Amino acid sequence: MKLIIGNKAYSSWSLRGWLAAKQSGLPFEEVVVPMYDADWDKRRQGDEFAPSSGKVPILWDGEAVVWDSLAIVEYLADKVGRDRFWPKDEAARAMARSMAAEMHSSFAALRRKHSMNVRQIFPAVTPDDDVVADLNRVMELWAQARARFGGSGDFLFGRFGAADIMFAPVVTRLVTYQLPVARFATGYMQAVLHHPFMQDWIAAAQEEEWVIERFELPAQ
Repeated sequence: MKLIIGNKAYSSWSLRGWLAAKQSGLPFEEVVVPMYDADWDKRRQGDEFAPSSGKVPILWDGEAVVWDSLAIVEYLADKVGRDRFWPKDEAARAMARSMAAEMHSSFAALRRKHSMNVRQIFPAVTPDDDVVADLNRVMELWAQARARFGGSGDFLFGRFGAADIMFAPVVTRLVTYQLPVARFATGYMQAVLHHPFMQDWIAAAQEEEWVIERFELPAQ
């Protein structure tokens, strides 16, 4: 398998695809392409990017190609067994899937105004009302998952899985912009940030030479 991703410092969707590939336990080649450099537009027109219209991440597995982070999660779950990604309990699995899908399609204000940058911690400012609404919903989802299905584990549904993969970039945003969170959430955030996969990703991001100036600014 070959996974093509963008900058580890900035690309939230690449982080999700990469975490899914790591969670699968399958060997894969990792190809990092710098976003928005002089060759970005030309590179996106290549055959490897054609199926996704130039977007990252994109996973090639022989003749099979999968793009979009949630699709990559599902494809890899089919290959290695769904229990590696999703809870075994039916009710927990239903909630985990719903949360992953909501993360995939919602929280536009948080995404737009607080871009991922795992190399920065900006001074705290009062977030806009639409961002606060997104944060409140995230806290609500996390609280429900932890209370109902977290058990004695550190993650949303006990063990690290697809829901945590989908919310991992949000955790980094909360830290980068010092956004307000519920008290219970700090333990979960630390568990995500200290997961070995996340530690590897963050360490690699520190070593990247590429800088995208528009992502090096405080909240927009």
